[in-house]
This record gives sequence, structure tokens and C-alpha cells, in this order.
Amino acid sequence: MLDPNFARSVVLILAHDEEGTVGVILDRPSAEPVSDHLPDVAPVVAAPEVVFVGGPVEPQVAVALGPMTFDVVGSMEAVATLDVEDDLIGPVRVFAGYAGWTPGQLEEELATDGWIVAKGEWDDVFTPEPESLWSRVLRRQGGTLAMLATYPVDPDLN
Repeated sequence: MLDPNFARSVVLILAHDEEGTVGVILDRPSAEPVSDHLPDVAPVVAAPEVVFVGGPVEPQVAVALGPMTFDVVGSMEAVATLDVEDDLIGPVRVFAGYAGWTPGQLEEELATDGWIVAKGEWDDVFTPEPESLWSRVLRRQGGTLAMLATYPVDPDLN
């Protein structure tokens, strides 16, 4: 995918139906600590304890992924009004925004080989090393896809 929002990204699809598709980018940590925005959630956040850039859609909305679910937990501007239960179970990963596709859009991108589809693993969501996730996911696919894991960003510099 050449779109800079998605180049070398690992996207977890959260919902896909006749209304479209929603997902979050798993390998784009920001420098913003979760504690600066959602202090009640911070104690159960998986390392690294930063807000991740979930995608280009509605970056002011926080999406939290936890052990059995995901939920839109609030707006990054309105987190002071967020009421978090005391028994929040971790690990939790917090994303600012999400990736979204209109009905049929993702299917068109898949038909033109715009994406590589790979089976995800639970550990992908909470990896402590998100910067290397794209390469690790490709390597475990084997074959030609595994070779892409070492493909340089700019082949002219190889």
C-alpha cells in the first residue's frame, strides 16, 4: 500500500459488514503517554504505554482493545468525562482514530493486490515491539511473503 497512512502497516480488522469496514493500525505508536489522556486506563495499558495512531479517521476518538472486546471509549478532548470501571482488565491498547472503508472499498483494494491478508495472532495486538511487527508478520507467512519482510523502504538505497 503506497498511501502513507498505511505503508508498511499491520491493520487489525475489527468489523466488516454491508456498511463498511473498520480496523486499527497496530504498529504506529505515538509519543503520547496514555496517562496524559486516559489516566484511569493507564494502569492496565500494555507496553509501550503510549497512544497508538489507529488510523486517519476521527483521530480525536479513542478506541481501546482489551482481552475480549474493543470499544470506543471517548474523545481525546473529552476524556475527563470518561467513567472507567474500577475492575478494568488488562492488557489494554489505546488507539487515536481508526481505519475505515466504505462498502466495497476494501474489496476493491484487495482485488488490486493493495493489501496482503495474513492471519493475525493475539500477541500482535499487544506486542511490546510494534515497530518491527510488519516484518515479523510477513516472516511468519513463509515463502515469498517472508522475503518481503527484508525488502528495503527505498530499493534504490540497497
